[in-house]
Amino acid sequence: MDGTVLVADDDRTIRTVLTQALTRAGCRVHATASLVTLLRWVEEGKGDLVITDVVMPDGNGLTTLPAITRMRPDLPVIVISAQNTMMTAIRATEAAAFDYLPKPFDLPDLMKRAAKGLDRKRHAIPQGAVPVGLAARSAARPVVGPAAVPAPESASAPHAEADPMPLIGRSAPMQALYRAVARIKQTDLPVLILGPSGSGKSLLARALHDLSDRRDLPFVTVTGADLMPAEGENPDAAQARLLAQVGAGTLVLEQLADFGPEAQARAVRLIDSLPATNPPRVIATSVAGATGLREDLFYRLSGATLSLPPLADRTQDIALLATHFLARHGHGPEVTLPEAVAERLRSHPWPGNVRQLENAMRHLALIAPDLSQLVPADLEPVLGRAAPVASAGVPDGERMGDAIARHLRRYFDLHGDTLPPPGLYDRILREMELPLLTIALEATGGNQARCADLLGINRNTLHKKIVSLDMNVTRRRKLM
Repeated sequence: MDGTVLVADDDRTIRTVLTQALTRAGCRVHATASLVTLLRWVEEGKGDLVITDVVMPDGNGLTTLPAITRMRPDLPVIVISAQNTMMTAIRATEAAAFDYLPKPFDLPDLMKRAAKGLDRKRHAIPQGAVPVGLAARSAARPVVGPAAVPAPESASAPHAEADPMPLIGRSAPMQALYRAVARIKQTDLPVLILGPSGSGKSLLARALHDLSDRRDLPFVTVTGADLMPAEGENPDAAQARLLAQVGAGTLVLEQLADFGPEAQARAVRLIDSLPATNPPRVIATSVAGATGLREDLFYRLSGATLSLPPLADRTQDIALLATHFLARHGHGPEVTLPEAVAERLRSHPWPGNVRQLENAMRHLALIAPDLSQLVPADLEPVLGRAAPVASAGVPDGERMGDAIARHLRRYFDLHGDTLPPPGLYDRILREMELPLLTIALEATGGNQARCADLLGINRNTLHKKIVSLDMNVTRRRKLM
């Protein structure tokens, strides 16, 4: 890399790490803990790239972006922040940031983004002209007043105080989701939101409405039953009633997987009958991988597709969400969990996703007045209560490989920035082999000949595995 990078962060360690890494990469670096100093450097024409924190002692990094853009419209700015909510990413995008990363960030990833920023600076349009990206963003949203200055990071989004499940998280899947929301929130594209039950699909639909220019217009949620006319009613009466109710607001088709064939046909007709002038925005939610959805309905809805990950794919967010819910349910704003307790929460499968986690934390808030004294064993009544009644925690149609992949991601996430101990291949195979043999032997009543045949291996091989795994096999009659 080649160029001068301006770094603004009040954390001395971060300034040191970034200065050393960028210098090793061939850059010149000016680092400061002051936004006032950063703005002076920008005004003096210094720097080819800015990397700035948001919460600083003398101001908010996001509120400085419009000033930087006015002074140096060709100067790319990368925002880094520990405030890992969707609103931070939205505000960074609205303020024309070149990129946004949550803390703690991956240093190689930041270096790649810095290289892209410097490359864009080298190919930038002359100073004083409006960059293409900024012009496109400005055209996509109206600017009210002389300058669109984002609110301080601590401020809440419109209607956000009552969010039943927060869209927060440091994980890569959630950060990708934030960026996607920032890109499409002011468009009129229909949106299809996919995700497992309990992951927050309805909340995301509401957030898209509240973050758009339609926020003061109706937000109408529609089920398959709502599209069906009452007995003796004109077949199109329900459709006309919904269109009159939503106006130019947001119409949400809730849980498409539950729509029957007739309801889907009526949904297609509803979308086709939207007015040409000031139509509502259409959003649909559905469980990922749902079958039986009409192709013509899918194509009408998938102008943009947003995917909410299962909680098992974002385990590093579990402690963050847990403390949020504990604070909400009576433990005050400053909630911390012992690391052993947080790790136990991360290791739980959470088939019910964020909704299940909130229910568990609501229960924990009632039975644990002092969170600082919690130990992992204290969670068992809560986790038992939160566990699914049936063994059907696996989504319909999920392949075994997908379940194994979720487990492995969780295992790696539990080790944070370090790798698991060596010998992972044999440990994983052993963990898979033991339950396979146990269940197969149970299914065949302990008959090793039948079990070997079921597994497709030699009986002697099976016997050796039973011995090596120290399994206690009892021959019994299989009751079926």
